[in-house]
Amino acid sequence: MGASSTTPKVPPPDATITRSIHLKLRAHLNQIADQTKTSKGLNHDVAELLMTGGDIGLMEAEDEMEKTWKVDQDQIVRSVGIDAAAQRREWKLDGGPYRSRYTRNGRHLAIAGKHGHVAAFDWRVGTLHMELQLRETLRDITFLQDQSHIAVAQRRHVFIYDQSGVELHRLSSHVDVNRLEYLPYHWLLVSIGNAGYLKYTDTSTGTLVTEQRTKLGACNTIAQNIHNAVIYLGHQNGTVTLRTPNLPTPAVTLLAHLGPVTSISVDPSSGSGGRYMATGGADGKVKVWDCRNWKGCVREWVPRSQGGVGIELEWSQKGILGVSSGGGVNCTPPTIRNEHSGQPPVYMTHAIPHRPLTSLRFCPFTDVLTIAGEPNFDSSEADPFENSKARREREVRALLDKIQPDLIALTDNFVGKLAPQKSALPEEVMTEGVPMYSRLSRVDRLKASRKADEDAEVEGGVEVEVEVEVEGKAPLTSAGGEKKEKLKQRGKGKSLKRYLRKKRKNVIDPSIIAIRAKIAAQKQSRKEATTDRAPSALDRFSKSR
Repeated sequence: MGASSTTPKVPPPDATITRSIHLKLRAHLNQIADQTKTSKGLNHDVAELLMTGGDIGLMEAEDEMEKTWKVDQDQIVRSVGIDAAAQRREWKLDGGPYRSRYTRNGRHLAIAGKHGHVAAFDWRVGTLHMELQLRETLRDITFLQDQSHIAVAQRRHVFIYDQSGVELHRLSSHVDVNRLEYLPYHWLLVSIGNAGYLKYTDTSTGTLVTEQRTKLGACNTIAQNIHNAVIYLGHQNGTVTLRTPNLPTPAVTLLAHLGPVTSISVDPSSGSGGRYMATGGADGKVKVWDCRNWKGCVREWVPRSQGGVGIELEWSQKGILGVSSGGGVNCTPPTIRNEHSGQPPVYMTHAIPHRPLTSLRFCPFTDVLTIAGEPNFDSSEADPFENSKARREREVRALLDKIQPDLIALTDNFVGKLAPQKSALPEEVMTEGVPMYSRLSRVDRLKASRKADEDAEVEGGVEVEVEVEVEGKAPLTSAGGEKKEKLKQRGKGKSLKRYLRKKRKNVIDPSIIAIRAKIAAQKQSRKEATTDRAPSALDRFSKSR
């Protein structure tokens, strides 16, 4: 029989070890149990004294008649302290719409405008780190490990800049990127773009870790679960896929909406543990999902304000879900994670009329909501927030500014130019001022298409000498009297002859044969005229003699 050994187990905090083979081990286990019991009691006291209630860090109404969503930003600024009131700021920039991103400590903010404006600054004290005008389309921006390095998804590639704005790297493998994410514990930069390739790049070594083809087309939505570093992708066909770098296929594929998925956010609060996901789609619905059970959504509703460029979602560290749609932002309390139907209760609301919102970001540790969008919205062209009165005015203005159908043309800038000159072609070949090319000769066709001079006669790459009688002078005779003057006019140059020769290659045209015969007859007549005259002293230099 073999010898058996018993491994002692750590008792619960409220238990006491009375039996043990080793007295020293028994004393050590009792000491651990006492320390655990004492620390649990102290934590309970702190929770009762400093953290009253379950809604920690949220507004509380004094009675049932008062509603938190009726409190506006001006009332909050007057009620909170000076430091908290100074955090409410507004910047109106011309390079929008913008995408924003915070660092992990929430102190630094980076923004990227669609028209090429990039800036990074300490938003608490107002210190500007860098500002660039890249003069090309920007789609997304993110910090890397800290505020010293920033990744920007530009028109063609992804570029890495330092805190002073100096370009450090160009990631050529990331082509036509729409969205960026950074996994801080793995030092991985994740990108997805129009090509549908999900790419992981190790920022510590600069190597491409993996590249996965989603086979679902272009993707404009990406989010990460900070608890397990899983990437959530929203696709154009309404599906949501969960991706990891060690699996070539999605870990989970979910049909979330009946249209393209416009936004995804995962609950980062410590109480949920990343178990809840919120999705917004082009079908105008917001859904909350339990990641432990994919059989159906926990809650589904239609936002109160519709319109704009799409639904944007962002979950805070306290479980507050921000939903932007139309002309405002609505924040819902953490109770939306409970299974229920219908509209969820509203915790806070903020109206931003005539401002299409493109980005929502909660600042870590403070839950300050950053809203970015298009500041200069041209409502005269197309206003997604118009009411019935604005629609009637727009229709009246559109009728007054109606454009005649005669002005439709391929070139959009021809209005205001000079009218073309009247054609010198005969009227029998004109139809409503436009020449009928079937009735034109070859020379007139070349002149009409501006491929030959107006006074030149060019056929099939052959130059024709044109004899013109000068007024006031009689033709010259061969006896040494007056002689007929000749003006030789030719085409534009070799490029035209090369073009016509290439165009008429290996084609037998009766008109070209006739012209060549006419030229040969003219040369023969001139040669015969020179042989009939009396010889001169210069004839010895002629080639014919």
